Amino acid sequence: MPRGYMEGPAAEEAERRAEEAARAKDEPPAPDVYPAVYGCTTDDPEPHFLGWLGQVDPDELFASGAAWGVTVRRVAVAE
Repeated sequence: MPRGYMEGPAAEEAERRAEEAARAKDEPPAPDVYPAVYGCTTDDPEPHFLGWLGQVDPDELFASGAAWGVTVRRVAVAE
């Protein structure tokens, strides 16, 4: 006897997708993440926020000597 469409693997896949959708409703949305430039300056030798990538050029900051230990980090921003 042939199996119906909603039996076996197709039914298992539909059930898995329904469970994922239910879990997604329970979880809070992920925060937006943006690239931020961090580094050290003569005013503050500890690594700190220098600006957002695109507004601040990390290569230029390092090359000019204005900052060192420059890194780009992905930072969550609450809206």
